[in-house]
Amino acid sequence: MNEVYRSGFVSIIGSPNVGKSTLLNRMVGQKVSIVSERAQTTRNRVMGVLTRPGYQVVFLDTPGVTAPKNRLGEYMLKVAYDALFEVEAVLFVVDAERGIGPKDEALMERLKNARAPVVAAINKIDRASLADVETAGEKLRAAGFFADVLNISAVEGRGLEALEQRLFSFLEQGPQYFPDDMVTDQPERILVSELIRERALRLLKEEVPHGLGVSVDKMAKREDMALMDIWATIYCEREGHKGIIIGKGGSMLKRIGSEARKEVELMLGEQVNLQLWVKVREDWRNSVSAMREFGYEP
Repeated sequence: MNEVYRSGFVSIIGSPNVGKSTLLNRMVGQKVSIVSERAQTTRNRVMGVLTRPGYQVVFLDTPGVTAPKNRLGEYMLKVAYDALFEVEAVLFVVDAERGIGPKDEALMERLKNARAPVVAAINKIDRASLADVETAGEKLRAAGFFADVLNISAVEGRGLEALEQRLFSFLEQGPQYFPDDMVTDQPERILVSELIRERALRLLKEEVPHGLGVSVDKMAKREDMALMDIWATIYCEREGHKGIIIGKGGSMLKRIGSEARKEVELMLGEQVNLQLWVKVREDWRNSVSAMREFGYEP
């Protein structure tokens, strides 16, 4: 007699920069959500699929929850809260090093009313003191509504086996929603644009504000050789930012393109010729048409 197959959806939620995307990538064993030290790097709901013999967990990585400052921010907040419904469990991630701050506490107030069980994961234990980890754990347990509180390091992989088993306990009998080899529902164009944006955010650091958007204009395989041509545009909100992104003699844009190309080749499994342009699109984060062009659906 065959064992019962179990499956379910788990929403990952937390304040900006607590390591949600790093955790998702580690759980599914592949980069499906971009990572940077900049707050609110994740803008869309990103799906990651973990398939094991006998069960499948579909993770929903959400943007970091913070007060919105424009239409894009409002959209990101809606995406985060919408992901709390119709799931088997909610995974609330906090930063052990930073501790439980006002943003975490405000989010905990919302989570008290979640229909699904909520598991708290204290992340970045590799960077925090034992006292900090214990203080965070005491605060979370005192809230009285978490189904469990676990200590993890998404970067090092510590505690993730126990976390996976705890999440497994909430899965219900159900179908295998996605094939064994599928790890995300993100279209290739979106994945490529996000990898380019990740490289730009990492290399530019604080020089250019968060208002970077990337549009993949065209992807085409060459018929005469195993090569994928990709044309993409990096959008910024001010003319002054354009020069910084391009750099002296085009040096920064070349570096962004070179590093992004390696990531894209790894993801696509083939050689890539990546061509990048930079354009100014003022206040695009308040433009519905621009947001849709960049893959966000307000």
